[in-house]
Amino acid sequence: MRHHPLGPLLLAVLASASAWLWWSNQPIRHEPGVLTHNGPVQGDVPPRGLGEVAGFNLTAVAHYSLRARVLDTKQYFGGPQAKLVPFDVALGWSRMSDQAVIDQLSISMGNRFFFYQWAGRAPIPQGEIIRSAANNHLIPADGSIRSQIRGLKTGQIVELSGWLVDAQGPEGFRWQTSRRRDDTGSGACELIYVEKLNVWDEPPAMVGTSPVFAITR
Repeated sequence: MRHHPLGPLLLAVLASASAWLWWSNQPIRHEPGVLTHNGPVQGDVPPRGLGEVAGFNLTAVAHYSLRARVLDTKQYFGGPQAKLVPFDVALGWSRMSDQAVIDQLSISMGNRFFFYQWAGRAPIPQGEIIRSAANNHLIPADGSIRSQIRGLKTGQIVELSGWLVDAQGPEGFRWQTSRRRDDTGSGACELIYVEKLNVWDEPPAMVGTSPVFAITR
């Protein structure tokens, strides 16, 4: 039997592509230490309509900006909610950006929630975990931001700004954002209309400063 000369080459290309995809999706690890020192910056405003997105009317209730470490990401596909919020991103700041702390936690996402657990003793008090990490329902303002969010990797550093919003959809469906950092469970996630997003594999210079952005929309 004769073998096509392209067969081994094709297999090599496929193997290389598979290896690259595996490597590119691996979480980014950092040296131990806090990567982002400050929590979100929130400025409450009188309710302000932002118009309609994916059949939902958005009402801004606060300016919002944040620099944090990506703890995990989850993309959703089914139902009208996924059209409005295709991506959830769990973010951590302060000691929840420290590799030494994260290595002692098991983190996962599903059903619009962010989960964490540990074996033995908690690496930091649970109340601090709650105050220093959050699941974020991200609404991209445009296609460029959508692509950036889709490409986020665990371990990256993100800097985002936009609005905390409440959303009202078909048949009276309402989706309200959390406005506090110490809540947990149902309703504790931030619903964010993202207008600006920067991403780094390594902590940028001055990472300890508070993120403050001009809101232009």
